[in-house]
Amino acid sequence: MSDPAPIPPLDLKAETDAVSDELRDAFERVLASGQFVLGPEVEGFERELAESLGRRYAVGLSSGTDALVIGLRALGVTCGDEVVTSAFTFFATAEAISMVGATPVFADIDPATFNLDPEDVAAKITPRTRALLPVHLFGHPLPADRFRAIGEQHGLPVLEDTAQALGAADAGGRAGGWGEAAALSFFPTKNLGALGDAGMLVTDDPRIAEAARMLRVHGSKDKYHNERLGYNARLDALQAALLRARLPHLADDNERRRAVAARYDDALASLPGVTPPPAASEARHVYHQYTVRIAGQRRDAVADAMRAAGVNTACYYPTPIHRLPVYAGTAAANADLPETERAAGEVLSLPIWPRMDPATQDRVIAALARAVAG
Repeated sequence: MSDPAPIPPLDLKAETDAVSDELRDAFERVLASGQFVLGPEVEGFERELAESLGRRYAVGLSSGTDALVIGLRALGVTCGDEVVTSAFTFFATAEAISMVGATPVFADIDPATFNLDPEDVAAKITPRTRALLPVHLFGHPLPADRFRAIGEQHGLPVLEDTAQALGAADAGGRAGGWGEAAALSFFPTKNLGALGDAGMLVTDDPRIAEAARMLRVHGSKDKYHNERLGYNARLDALQAALLRARLPHLADDNERRRAVAARYDDALASLPGVTPPPAASEARHVYHQYTVRIAGQRRDAVADAMRAAGVNTACYYPTPIHRLPVYAGTAAANADLPETERAAGEVLSLPIWPRMDPATQDRVIAALARAVAG
């Protein structure tokens, strides 16, 4: 008997196969329309996504990174400003701050959730701070009430990075639904994924929405009447149509992710040297990643052993942003972030997707147990 196929960190084919007829219908609809950039499909997706988050406005953009950059500019962040954010996330979050000429100021994380520690965020605010940019990491929602209170106390807008947490919520509100604005990514690996790059900015403020719409089309409200420097950052109609087909399935898919995560929780609760994610009693986690900690500086060895057993894991993120070469020699490189650095050496994300079958998950669990024991 041949060895079973390796298990990927994410099986995208299983997810697209489940809605393949709807995706084909969406493609045919766009093909027949002759409208391929912005237009009715984008407007429809903006309306439906805004409604799902309880937002007044949504602005379709070409990527999650563009949503961050345009969101910061729409909030008025510019050269010389500081923005407090996390060093334990994907580089695009800090990159967007630097791209608008501002300085990322890194706060440490809560070791339980991997999200920013609100108390350290408050401690990092200075007279130059212009905004807060917290990240709902791995699908675990930020404590909305605490971040909203910090913003109100200091007169600072909050731009939520909701790329990994669409559908998550806590007692204070839905991820993406409470900051002055929120940036979304629909990269194919996200809980709501396009079949290419796509993003969105959501807000309740008409001024932020208007600024974002201008910035996505070269800084113009009217064609050939450019009022500011902008970008070519429009969402194309095909991706919008595909995302409209998938949006009605998001809640069910997130519930499936939670069921997979609960099964992991049960299996790993007594596994020595492995710390599962925290049980989200008051938070609705959507498990974009199921990320454990491996103690004793053994993370890489455990990942290698699991790979040899046919189980591919992922490490998000092995190098904190303030330690990346791009910030070498800057004040950011000197940030004191002990919990961030400890997490970077311990985290390991296990395979997870909504339609992951129990037999596949059992292989992951068994491989992890053997790797930890060895």
